[in-house]
Amino acid sequence: MTPTLVRQNLPHAGPVPRVDLCARARDWSEIQERMLVPLYEAVYERLDVGPGTRLLGLGCGSGLALLMAATRGAEVTGLECHSPERLALARERLLPQGGEAADGTDARLVDAPPDQLTRRTPAAEGTPRGFDLVTAFEPIGCLAGDSEGLEDLLAGAVPLAERGAAVVLAAWGPPERCATSSVLRVAARLADPLRSSGSWRPALRDDLEQVAQRSGLLPDGSGRVSCPFGYADPGSAVRGLLSTGVFDAAIAATDQAQVEKELTEALHPHRRRDGTVWMPNVFRYLIARTP
Repeated sequence: MTPTLVRQNLPHAGPVPRVDLCARARDWSEIQERMLVPLYEAVYERLDVGPGTRLLGLGCGSGLALLMAATRGAEVTGLECHSPERLALARERLLPQGGEAADGTDARLVDAPPDQLTRRTPAAEGTPRGFDLVTAFEPIGCLAGDSEGLEDLLAGAVPLAERGAAVVLAAWGPPERCATSSVLRVAARLADPLRSSGSWRPALRDDLEQVAQRSGLLPDGSGRVSCPFGYADPGSAVRGLLSTGVFDAAIAATDQAQVEKELTEALHPHRRRDGTVWMPNVFRYLIARTP
């Protein structure tokens, strides 16, 4: 699978503007989701994901990360309770045959919080088994309140994991290492500055470690991955960035036309001579273990 160069698979936070959520989900799936493929690949390679891996993907979006794990032989469960539109696209990818998994995959998709999941019982065994890998690839350090939302997901997911299971958390890298940060600041400038959640904020150095600590997880390694955001043209870039949900608060505070105009202007320094848009970024991941 070759990326053309997100997380960014972010849930809608605060009041959701009146937008076509199906079109937004399709933009996410077709334009934006593949931006984090290098992150998915780095984590799967480091943890040797393959046959025998029982993976729970939190905030699975339209399922690209799950599909990549499934093609490596992993048994995957995806949870997406913020966007039914994205989950529908994940079903098209992973369960295209009327709810049955695609050939060579073992997958299930759930639109409920993790505390409503149950452990799976392998066909050859009588005892339910916990997950040995939990991934939260939706990078935090972007929206105010995103750390708290991740902690809520982990509170329900960690009890479903085996003892010592790996839990992977992801975050934006330092703003000075992420060219897209200058574009995301448009969201903060246009949104209501009094909002306590839903508007853009810069990433903090210890975002992941603090979430892991508060969730009772034990850090066991980390890494950084280059994930450039590359688009065919400014129009595709605007659609892709809007699909993340980061600009929803700005749209609610102004209007979509204003946000699109200012986004296009902010993207100008990142346009190349051939009309494409290219923004180098670095994302962090933390591997933690359940106690």
